Amino acid sequence: MLHSMTGYGRAEQSIGDKNFLVEIKSLNGKQFDLRLNIPSLLKPFEFEVRNALNEGLNRGSVECNISIKFNGANKPVTINTDLAKAYFLPVAQLADELKLEKGDILSTILKLPDVITPSTEMLSEQEWEQFAALLKQAIAQLNLHREEEGKSIESDLLLRLSNIETQQAIIAELAPLRRIKIKEGLLKILEENIGKENYDPNRLEQELIYYIEKIDISEEQVRLNNHCTYFRSILKEAGTSKGKKLSFILQEFGREINTTGSKAYDANMQKAVILMKDELEKAKEQILNVL
Repeated sequence: MLHSMTGYGRAEQSIGDKNFLVEIKSLNGKQFDLRLNIPSLLKPFEFEVRNALNEGLNRGSVECNISIKFNGANKPVTINTDLAKAYFLPVAQLADELKLEKGDILSTILKLPDVITPSTEMLSEQEWEQFAALLKQAIAQLNLHREEEGKSIESDLLLRLSNIETQQAIIAELAPLRRIKIKEGLLKILEENIGKENYDPNRLEQELIYYIEKIDISEEQVRLNNHCTYFRSILKEAGTSKGKKLSFILQEFGREINTTGSKAYDANMQKAVILMKDELEKAKEQILNVL
């Protein structure tokens, strides 16, 4: 079963006197790219948080926001005076330039990030273990969302594959008819230009065989059939990370379809090739979202 790289996970829990909220969003990406917004209390555990997200999500452009709210009132806090002073100077200067009152500057500065922080700078070991379990819940929820998205992607890919095979069957029926058309066309040209009795039929047959061998597409058809079979087998394999492998297989699809088109020399076959290319491009777009 396929898994999409797109998903959303959310988990919330009260741990001691703190309420933790974890929100994770994931979009498609070539590698694992993480944007992590983490409160100061969890800074000592940032490495562990990043590892958990990397191992749990594997690939994609991921945004994780973690917030903490303290339950109850009268929580001990500290004021970062150096930071407050650093905020005050440019704010006061802006107030002077705009000719505004400065009476509300202090209350404004106290609301700015990290000016007032809880006095407890670290989580206890027990609190960390409970939070780590909460983080895994959010990751699991996101992966469940990815799995649901993956089902629709897999269904669409199988449809594209079936459409390609339908056009391939049409090409297989049309290919032998080209020999008759080519021979009739050459005979008509020879008879119109040099006369029916003025060419060697045996030499014509030799040249015709050589020409038909050059435009033979049987090898391309066999390889394309093999690619279709392999593609389906990858879809059935266990595991979640299949996007890159399926993308490589689709590249091989493109080579065989392009070669078939270059050897077609038949309007109906070219039409089938164009339809195959269209289905292939749609499949490639879907693969971009596969984990």
